[in-house]
Parts: sequence; C-alpha cells; structure tokens
Amino acid sequence: MNAAVQLATGSKPLIEVENLKVHFPIRHGLLRRQVGAVRAVDDVSFNVYEGETLGLVGESGCGKSTTGLAVLNLLEATTGEVRFRGQTVTRSSEQQMRPLRRHMMMVFQDPYSSLNPRMTVGTIIGEPLSVHQMGGPAERAERVQELLRLVGLNPAFINRYPHEFSGGQRQRIGIARALATSPAFIVADEPISALDVSIQAQVVNLMSDLKAQLGLTYLMISHDLSMVRYISDRVAVMYLGKIVEVGSRDSVFDRPLHPYTRALMSAVPVPNPKLERERKRIILEGDVPSPSNPPAGCRFHPRCAFAEEVCRHEEPALRVLEGSNSAEHRVACHLAEKLAE
Repeated sequence: MNAAVQLATGSKPLIEVENLKVHFPIRHGLLRRQVGAVRAVDDVSFNVYEGETLGLVGESGCGKSTTGLAVLNLLEATTGEVRFRGQTVTRSSEQQMRPLRRHMMMVFQDPYSSLNPRMTVGTIIGEPLSVHQMGGPAERAERVQELLRLVGLNPAFINRYPHEFSGGQRQRIGIARALATSPAFIVADEPISALDVSIQAQVVNLMSDLKAQLGLTYLMISHDLSMVRYISDRVAVMYLGKIVEVGSRDSVFDRPLHPYTRALMSAVPVPNPKLERERKRIILEGDVPSPSNPPAGCRFHPRCAFAEEVCRHEEPALRVLEGSNSAEHRVACHLAEKLAE
C-alpha cells in the first residue's frame, strides 16, 4: 500500500507510485545467464500532487533519473505500479500509452544531446504536435511561435538549427518542446546541471513562472539542493535506490531527520558569512555501496556515524516519527526519534 500522505491543501494525487522497482540484469558467460541485478530503484513509493513541485534529490547513481524515466514508462519497471490520474502507466503498451504521452512530458539534462542537430527549432518543437496529430500545418506553426515567445525566445528563430544557440537557449527550446502538447505533468531531469552558473537562475525562474502560469506539476530531479529549495514544495531524498526521507521543503531543509539528509544539507552554502563559519560540515566516510550488492538492513548504515546493531539487520520503514505533529514528514531510520532529541 502506498504510504504517501496527501497534502494539507487537499490536492489530489496526479501521479501515484507504489512499490516501484527497476532492476537491470547482470549477465555473464557465453550463454549470457543472469548472475545478479543492479537494483537501481528498489521499492519506492510516493505521490506527486496536482500543482506541486516534488524535488527528488540524492547523490549521483542513487536512482533519481531511473525513477523519472520509469514514472513516464520510458523505462520498463521490474515490479510496482505507476498511475497517472488513476490510470495505470506501468507495463502499458505503446498504443495504450499514446493518449497519456501528451499529458506527461520530460525536460532532459543535456540540451546539447537532447536536440536533433539536423532538425530546425520549429521542427523540434512542433514534433510532438505532429506525433499526436494536433492541428494542421498552419496551426502547428503558430503554436511553435507561441511557445518560443513563452520561453523567452524570438519567434523568428523558428528556422534556425540547435548549433546556432547557447546552452541556455537550447534548454529553453527543450522546455518549449515539452510544453507543446499542453501537458499536466513534467519530469525535469537535472534541467540546469549542464548550464553555466550565470544561466541556471534564468532557467529555474522560467520554469517557476511557467508552473504558475500554466498550472503545471513537476517532478524535479536534481543534486543541486539550493535550486530544489527554491523551486520545490516537497522534497524526497533518495539513497541507493530507496527514499529515506520525504516531507515539505521547509521541514526537510530546516529539520532533517535522516543522517544522510543531514549530511546533504550541511553541504548547502549559507549566505550569512558568520553562520557559515560557525556551522559544522558532516563529511561522510567511505563510498556508496554497489547497487548490485546493497548492504543488509539500512543501506546507509556502513557510512552512518550513529548506526547500531538493528541498522545492520533490519530494513527501516518510511514512517512518521512518534509524537510528530507533521503527517507529511516521514523518515526511514530506526534511530530518528533518538537523533531528533
């Protein structure tokens, strides 16, 4: 059963993810027999509510991007279920997915490789309209120009090619393409990580403005915690294929409960120089274990300074702390009550 908790606003879940697993087989030998599996996403459950931005954060390789692809059924789930407005997405055929595709779009990480260099900007942005047979040629051309204006680009650029644009402009083109069919839900996979720092804020502000203007719902995948705090309503923290903490933006950033979340938050710069000098960084020891052979019990215990015997043998459930007045903030840690004191 999905343990995700509905927001206090009463919003309905747009996306429901239950016990999602994505395992990649490891094959060996002449006959390519499966000898193991990389557990990229391992039993993940969460909801994304209408009109919100859910930030999904964690170290590289923790399964964030794989989760985003599986939610859109661009990557086949091993087990589990994803629903969009109550309709099952996982294990749906392409024919079954086609009516849903126009409502669920993606903004990719690299604006250099995600745009076809042989296609004009007009063709790139208009392609989803052609695929879903929305409007005639004149209507599509008008829609493309409208989308270019919407993302802050000159409609006269419609016949130019991707190599004629900067990285920030290319990402705006990618955002325009994602908006072409007027989707309700967008997965943004590290949308600013490949951009210059000077351009990142512009793209984040654009996405925030578009959300307010068009009523969009985002799953924002990132390792940039400052960006996630700025744009997200709720935050989910992933470690080695599992969600270890989820809650409202302010509760997760101001009162992190999981030792891993605390370590992540300690790395976020504070704009006050005095506070920055006084605060203590938490340096994690050791490397992230292999997702093909994750530790027993709590997956974070080999790197956790507070780990006890129960952490080594029993996997913690994602739960609300005893005595907590927030039903939204949940953590997967045996010692959370003790650490919260």
